[in-house]
Amino acid sequence: MKKLKFSKVANTKLKKIKEWIDIEKPKVYSFSLLSGYSCPMASDCQTYAVTDKKSGKRTVVDGKNAKFRCFSAIQEAQYTETYNQRKHNFDLLLARRNSYIDMAELIIKSMPTNADIIRVHVGGDFFNSDYMLAWYLVAQLNPNTKFYAYTKSIKWQLENESNRPDNFSMIASYGGKEDIWIDEHNIKSANVVFHPTETNLPIDDNEYYAINDKGSFSLLLHGTQKQGSTGSEALKRMNKENIKYSYSKN
Repeated sequence: MKKLKFSKVANTKLKKIKEWIDIEKPKVYSFSLLSGYSCPMASDCQTYAVTDKKSGKRTVVDGKNAKFRCFSAIQEAQYTETYNQRKHNFDLLLARRNSYIDMAELIIKSMPTNADIIRVHVGGDFFNSDYMLAWYLVAQLNPNTKFYAYTKSIKWQLENESNRPDNFSMIASYGGKEDIWIDEHNIKSANVVFHPTETNLPIDDNEYYAINDKGSFSLLLHGTQKQGSTGSEALKRMNKENIKYSYSKN
């Protein structure tokens, strides 16, 4: 059986978990799918790494309602290894998409055995309800590992809440097609802001609020933005003001 591919902590934000966690050397891993393609409810950040059939070159393509670019889609366009790993994972799970048991079995057989924390999706999202249930089952069977994820699939999140184990923190992510459900049910959420002055919520730069159930929070815009866009101007402003926002690889 082909296995899914997990990654050891790679970006600055995940590495900063050690600033607050009560583990001397936390073992942090992430799991990803192709951004955009696996994000059926994305809107504001919907971005794809598209491969030209003739040249094989990948470019970033914005979704029709995109207001800013997804940093993980940009990574997939830039790094062949990143793109190939996420496509590999997506293809394997899509082949089992109609059975959460089959997907959970694949995940369990593939995941690292020594993980303290696993971020589900640096790139990608829950592409169907069964896939979300698969991860909840995986968490139930691995109670000593902390799992967390952001999602714009809010309807499935609400429908599956009774199956979510305590060691899985799910964060509703604003900027999708189902934002109305976040407001209506007042669930833990995260929104992307273009400057720290745009929010009264705490800004999470080390996953503390994401992993721990401490209520809603904000994230600063990050990733390369389209030249001349509002997002690009926001990055220029934060650079000028020496505001740290990047979560890229060191």
